[in-house]
Amino acid sequence: MNQDSSFAQDGSPVNGATKNPSASNVPRTLEEVAIELRTKVFDLLELQTNDELLQNLQKQIRISIEVIEESFRRYRPEELSLSYNGGKDCLVLLVLILVCLPSSTSTFSKFPERLQSIFIIPYDSFPEVEEFVATSTREYFLDLTRYVLPMRPALELYLKERPNIKAIWIGTRRVDPNGGQLTHFDYTDKGWPQFMRIHPVIDWHYAEIWAFIRHLGLDYCPLYDRGFTSLGGVSDTQPNPALAVANDPTQFRPAYELKEDNEERLGRDR
Repeated sequence: MNQDSSFAQDGSPVNGATKNPSASNVPRTLEEVAIELRTKVFDLLELQTNDELLQNLQKQIRISIEVIEESFRRYRPEELSLSYNGGKDCLVLLVLILVCLPSSTSTFSKFPERLQSIFIIPYDSFPEVEEFVATSTREYFLDLTRYVLPMRPALELYLKERPNIKAIWIGTRRVDPNGGQLTHFDYTDKGWPQFMRIHPVIDWHYAEIWAFIRHLGLDYCPLYDRGFTSLGGVSDTQPNPALAVANDPTQFRPAYELKEDNEERLGRDR
């Protein structure tokens, strides 16, 4: 949902700020989008605050920017891609990548017109996820390739079709399945298609993800406003029971009201 930019330090709306249901005016080029986002993020980094959440968020942003800038030093733009599924974590990652583009232009022959990305779609994907992926693809100028396949064959086909790609940014966080031992740069395991996995937001906490999204007023998938906190397919994803309204268990509070990392996947069967 589109949100007003007037938020308290913890990311909550102030002065009657509400979500704006209308679509934002999309700048004409990826470069304009990147410059606009860079200004917003660096304003956040310069914010003087005693709020512990925002202080921790500022630290995480700086680390992630360093990782992304390092990826641009290691790889050319045509060798990089983003794993994108419309979820909150990869949305934060996408914005941070765009934030880094203007400062990395010295490594480019010209500013990219689009950002390579891959969307591996669950066979029972939520329509709301599909719609948000479509709108955000347009807003952020993604060159999105879609596959309705299991992950391994999808990656095999993607690398066959895009042989220049050597590294993929991934929005995995430490609390995700198989995220515990990852570093910022990890080659894929034996038996998988070979490329560098880059994890710029690996150490972000759940509350920091939402503080970033809400402070910047980013659009996000509307399922999060209905109590979903981790998005998979229709068959394995429900609203998070930790967000159920006490006097009406059929109603759920929005995802950003959850605080604990270990409760994030309570709505997922796998």
